[in-house]
Amino acid sequence: MHLRTATVADYPRLIEVWEASVRATHDFLAEQDLQVLKPLILNQYFDAVCLTLACSEQGDIAGFSGVADANIEMLFIAPDCRGQGIGTRLLRHAIEKQGATSVDVNEQNHAALSFYRARGFGIGSRSPLDGQGKPYPLLHLQLNA
Repeated sequence: MHLRTATVADYPRLIEVWEASVRATHDFLAEQDLQVLKPLILNQYFDAVCLTLACSEQGDIAGFSGVADANIEMLFIAPDCRGQGIGTRLLRHAIEKQGATSVDVNEQNHAALSFYRARGFGIGSRSPLDGQGKPYPLLHLQLNA
């Protein structure tokens, strides 16, 4: 597995990974909300972050992270690649190379919360609504010093 910076040509595969990952991990998210988010992710959010890809030796994208202003805005792993250390590697890169110190996690996403807490993040605060004003509470995590 190697890491590389994403290009616009990668976006179609990234949105596939994003959707598959969200469907596997965000069972609390309504289908309508997912369909509203999908074009926003593809047409706006990817361009707003520094995207790092985790690719197999054959070049297949197994996961990706997006960092902006020291915040991990996205970290998604293809469902069939979970549990292989890809998320940990992307997280380590975000912290060590991109200066990431925070991440927001949906409160209902217990697996993501456990993942970040096991890697040194603690809950700083909570918001009752997500970034789109939907009733999906966010936990604002900070990397413990």
